[in-house]
Amino acid sequence: MEKITEYLIRSTVSTSEVRAWEEDIMLPTYEIGEEEKNPIFLEKRVYQGSSGSVYPYPVVEKISDEKKDKKYHAVFIENEYIKVMILPELGGRVHMAYDKVKKRHFVYYNQVVKPALVGLTGPWISGGIEFNWPQHHRPSTFLPTDFSIEEHEDGSKTIWCSEVERMFRTKGMQGFRLYPGKAYIEINVKVYNRTSFPQTFLWWANPAVVVNEHYHSVFPPDVNAVFDHGKRDVSSFPIATGIYYKQDYSAGVDISKYKNIPVPTSYMAIKSKFDFVGGYENDVNGGLLHVANHHVSPGKKQWTWGNGDFGIAWDRNLTDEDGPYIELMTGVYTDNQPDFTWLQPYEEKSWVQYFMPYSEVGYVKNATKDAILNLDVKDGEATVILYTTGIYRGVRITLKDKKGKLLLDKETCMSPAEPFKTSVKVGGVAPEDLIAEVRDKDGKVMVSYQADKPEIKPVPDPAKAAKDPKDISSIEQLYLTGLHLEQYRHATYNPLDYYQEALRREPGDVRCNNAMGLWLMRKGRFADAEPYFRTAIATLTERNPNPYDGEPYYNLGWSCKMQGKNDEAYEAFFKSAWNAAWQDPAYFSVAQIDTLRGKYTEALDAIERSLVRNWHNHKARQLKCSVLRKLGRTEEAVSWADDSLKIDRFNMGCRFEKYLLTRDENVLAEMKSLMRGWSHGYMEYALDFAGAGLYDEAIELLQAYLSGAHDVYPMIYCALGYYYSLKGDKENSLKYYKKLEEANPDRCFPNRIEEVNMLQDAINNNPQGAKANYYLGNFWYAMRQYDNAIACWEESVKLDDKYPTVWRNLSLAYYNKLNDKSLALKAIEKAFALDETDARILMELDQLYKKLGRDHAGRLALLEKYIDLTDSRDDLSIERITLYNQLGRYEEARKLIAARKFHPWEGGEGKITGQYVLCRIELAKIAIKEGRFADALSLLKETESYPHNLGEGKLAGAEENDIHYYMGVAYRGLGQEKDAVECFKKATEGSAEAKQAFFYNDQQPDKIFYQGLAWRALGCEDRARSRFNNLIKNGEKHLFDKCRIDYFAVSLPDLAIWDDDLNKRNKIYCNYVMGLGFLGLNDLTKATEFLREVKNLDVNHQGGQIHLNLCEL
Repeated sequence: MEKITEYLIRSTVSTSEVRAWEEDIMLPTYEIGEEEKNPIFLEKRVYQGSSGSVYPYPVVEKISDEKKDKKYHAVFIENEYIKVMILPELGGRVHMAYDKVKKRHFVYYNQVVKPALVGLTGPWISGGIEFNWPQHHRPSTFLPTDFSIEEHEDGSKTIWCSEVERMFRTKGMQGFRLYPGKAYIEINVKVYNRTSFPQTFLWWANPAVVVNEHYHSVFPPDVNAVFDHGKRDVSSFPIATGIYYKQDYSAGVDISKYKNIPVPTSYMAIKSKFDFVGGYENDVNGGLLHVANHHVSPGKKQWTWGNGDFGIAWDRNLTDEDGPYIELMTGVYTDNQPDFTWLQPYEEKSWVQYFMPYSEVGYVKNATKDAILNLDVKDGEATVILYTTGIYRGVRITLKDKKGKLLLDKETCMSPAEPFKTSVKVGGVAPEDLIAEVRDKDGKVMVSYQADKPEIKPVPDPAKAAKDPKDISSIEQLYLTGLHLEQYRHATYNPLDYYQEALRREPGDVRCNNAMGLWLMRKGRFADAEPYFRTAIATLTERNPNPYDGEPYYNLGWSCKMQGKNDEAYEAFFKSAWNAAWQDPAYFSVAQIDTLRGKYTEALDAIERSLVRNWHNHKARQLKCSVLRKLGRTEEAVSWADDSLKIDRFNMGCRFEKYLLTRDENVLAEMKSLMRGWSHGYMEYALDFAGAGLYDEAIELLQAYLSGAHDVYPMIYCALGYYYSLKGDKENSLKYYKKLEEANPDRCFPNRIEEVNMLQDAINNNPQGAKANYYLGNFWYAMRQYDNAIACWEESVKLDDKYPTVWRNLSLAYYNKLNDKSLALKAIEKAFALDETDARILMELDQLYKKLGRDHAGRLALLEKYIDLTDSRDDLSIERITLYNQLGRYEEARKLIAARKFHPWEGGEGKITGQYVLCRIELAKIAIKEGRFADALSLLKETESYPHNLGEGKLAGAEENDIHYYMGVAYRGLGQEKDAVECFKKATEGSAEAKQAFFYNDQQPDKIFYQGLAWRALGCEDRARSRFNNLIKNGEKHLFDKCRIDYFAVSLPDLAIWDDDLNKRNKIYCNYVMGLGFLGLNDLTKATEFLREVKNLDVNHQGGQIHLNLCEL
C-alpha cells in the first residue's frame, strides 16, 4: 500500500497554479456484497436519533474478508500547497487531502477501502471528508455521484459532485475549489428542493483526523458545554465533571483529548460566536481547521469510537494499518444530530466552507480563511502564534492592552511554510484585557482576538421528551410538537396523533388542517388531502377572501393537480400567488398548467414572475427554456440554457433542452456522460417535463436512457406507458405497461408521489399486471398506508402467485399490521418455498419461528438444512450459534464462533460477544461442577478480551459480575482464597438498581443477581438479600407498566423485522428479575414459577433458561 500512497501524494505542481484532472487509480479494497433485492422498510428503526428507514434504497449486509486491488475513477485537484483526491464513485467524498508543506495528510487517509456496517444502508468507510445529507449518515455515502471540472478566470479550479438523492428527492452539490497560492480547500455547497413540498435536511461535513495520545480537539474558547445527540444529555467542556456516556468524569477530565475518552462518545458545541473548529496533533505540531460563517454553520461536533478495546476493534474493522481516528464534524444550518432545517418548495440554500491544514498554532483562539491565531498568556508573558494560508508581505501583528498601549508591534512576511511565533512580557495585564490583531499590508484586519472575561457560565439543561397529545393543553403546542416530529423525522412518535388531537378540539384549526393535508399528500393520498386544505381555507376566509397566508391555497392547487383537476388547481395556485411568500412555487405551477394547455405566452409571463421570486429555481429555468422553444425563440432559449448551466451545470433539464434546440449530438453525449446511465436521474428530469404536459420531451429523454441501458429499472417502462396514456396513445401505452410486467422486479422500490398515478394507470389499463400491484404496494407500505399496501399485494398474488417477494411482504404486513400470526407464517413459508436461495427470506422466516416460539431443535434443523445460506449471513450464523448454546451444545458453539469472521452493525454490537461469553461461562460451570476448577478458570479468562474475529472489543466498565463470581468459585475450589475474595469483591460492583437493558452497553439485570451471590460468598448475607429483594421489588413495581421506546433513542440494535410487543417484553423482564430475586433467596418454588413464566412468554430467553436450570438442579 505504501507504493500506492507514495504515488498519490507525489507532487505534480510546484508553481502558483492549480491543476485538476481525472485518473484511474488502483486502491486495495474489501468489496461489498450485492444489494438486497427485497424492499427493506424498517419504519420503526432508530438511527442517529431519527428515523432509520432506508426505503427506497436497497441495503447491503455483507462485507468481503478478502482484499483486492480495485480500479476507481478519481478526480484530483492540486496547487503548490495542497493535493486533494475525490472519489465520485464513493459519494463524492474527499478521499485524500495532503499538506505538501508539512508532508502529512491533514485529513485522516485510510490506505485501504475497508467498509464496515456503519452507514444507514450498510457500507461505510472511515477517512477523508464525507458529506452527510439529507440525514446522517448519508444514505448514498457508498454510491456514485455525478461530477464535473470547472475552470475559473482567476486560475482557480473546482471539482463539482452532484446528486439527486432518492429519499426526499432533494439535490445536493459540493464544489471543491483550490486557488493558486492558497493553502485551503474552499467547498461551495448548494442544496435544492426539487419537490413541491417543504422538505427537511441536515448537512454535516465529516472530516476524519488521526488521533493518538497527543491529539486534542480545538473548539472555540467560548464553548463551555457540549450536547449529546438530540440534546438528551449535556456536559461541561473541555473539562467534564459529571457522568457522560455512562462514564464518571467527576474528577475533572479534559474530554477534548482523545486519550481521555474510553467509550464511543459524541459531543456537539452548544453555541459559539467563532467561525472555526479543528483538531491538533502536538507530536507533529500540525492540525486541521474548518472555517465557516457561524451564523449558518453553528455545528461543531466530535465523535470517537473511544480510546479502549471497543474502539480499537472498530478501528480494525475499518482499516488495516492506519490506526484510530475521530470524526470532527461541521454542521451547516444545524447544530445537533438530529437537527433538521426546512427547505421550502424549490428553495436553494448555499454556503461556503473552508478546510485547511495548519501548523505550530496549537490551541487556536480565532481564525479566518486567511489567518489562524493563538494568544496564550502565562506567568506575565504572552505568546502570539500566527499561521496564514497564503503568502502575505508586510503583515502587521500588534498586541495592545485595553487602554491602547502597544505591547507588540511587528511587521513580517508570512506564508504557510513559515508560521510566526513570538513572546512578550505583559506584566500583570489580565488576558481579557489583551487585544491581538493581524492586518495585511493594506491595513485590512485578517484576524483578531480578545479573550472573554472569566465568568461562570451556566450549563444548559438537556432537552425534554415530547408529552403525549392528551397531556398538552394548547392547540399551538400540539401543532408545534407534530411539526417537530415531522421536521426531525422522529422514528417512533407519530405527528398525526398531535394534529388529530388538535382537530378533535378545534376542527377548523388552519395550521393543523394544512399539516394533515400535507402529510396525506406526501403519502400519495391526494383526494383525502383535499378536504383538509379546503377546511383551512374556509377558516382563513371566514371574514375576508384575501388571507394573510396563501399556503393552504397552494397545497390545494397541488392536491387538485395530482387528481387531474387542472381548472381547480389553476385557480388555487393563482390565489396563493396573492401572497408574496408563495409566488415562487405558485407562479411556477401556473406556468406548468399554461404550458400543458399550450398557452405559451401566458406560461412565459408566469414563469418570469416565479423567477423574480427565486432566480435559482432550476426547474423553472428548464420550463422557461421549454416555453421559449415552443414560442420559436430558439436563440434566446439557447442563451438562457447556457446561463442556467452556469448556475447549475447539472441541470439536466436545461442540458436536454439545449439538445432539443440544437440537435447537437455532442450536447446529448455530454449530458448522458454526466448522468452516467442512472435511471433515477432520468426519471426525475422526465417528470419535470411531464409536469408541464411536455410528454413528448419526457418520452424522448427516457428513450435516450433506454438506448444505452441493459437491466432497465421497471418504473422507466411505467413512466413511458403513463406518458403515452396521457397523450391518448393507448397502443404504445399498453406496450410499455407490458414491458413493466416483464422487467426484472428486483430492487424496484417506487417512492415518488407521481408514481402513484403512474402505477394506478398501469393497473387500470393492464388489469392482468401483477407487478404493477406489487410495486404500488411497496409504495403504500413505505408510506405507512398499510391497508392499501395489503390490498395491492393480495391482488398481485391473485394474478401471479409465483413471485416470492410479494408473499414475503404480505407476511410482514399480516404480522406487524394485522396481528395475524397464522397468515404471516403461511405467507413467509410460501415465499421461501418459491425461492430457497434467498438468504434474507430464510433469516426472516427463522426470526418469525423464533417469535412464535418454535422449538430450538426444529429451528436449528432448518438452518442446517440450508447451511450455505446460513453461512452466507452473519445474523443467521449467530442464530445457529445461539441455538447450539440453548441446546447445551457449548463445545459445538465454541467451534463455530472460532471459525468465522463477524461484521457487526454499529449499534447492534453485543450479539456474538454475548454468545461467546455465555458459552464459556456455561462450560466453566460444568467444569466447576465436575471439580475441574483450573479448566473453569481458563475458560473464564478467555472472556477478558475478545478474539479479533468477533469484530468487537470490550467496553470500558463492562459489567461482568457473573464472570467474576464464577472465577471466585473456581479459585475457592483451588484453595486460593485470596484470589477468590478479590474476584468476589469485583463481582459486587455496579449499580444495585435493576432496569431493562435495550442497548449493548446497558447493565443486564442478572448482574445484580450475581452481586448478591458474591456478597453471600463473602459472608455478607444482609447485602446479598438486599440485592435479591431489590430485584423482586423492581419486578413488582413495573409489572403492569405500559411501555414505549425512549423518545431520545439514538439507535436500536434489534433486527426490527417483526414488531416487538414492548409490554410483553416488560412482562418478561419483570418475571425474570422476580425469579432471580427468589432464586437468590432460595425460594425455589416462587423462583421456578416466575422463570417458567419467562419461558412460557419467550422460549428463547437465554437468561431465563439458564437460571431455571439452576432451580431444577
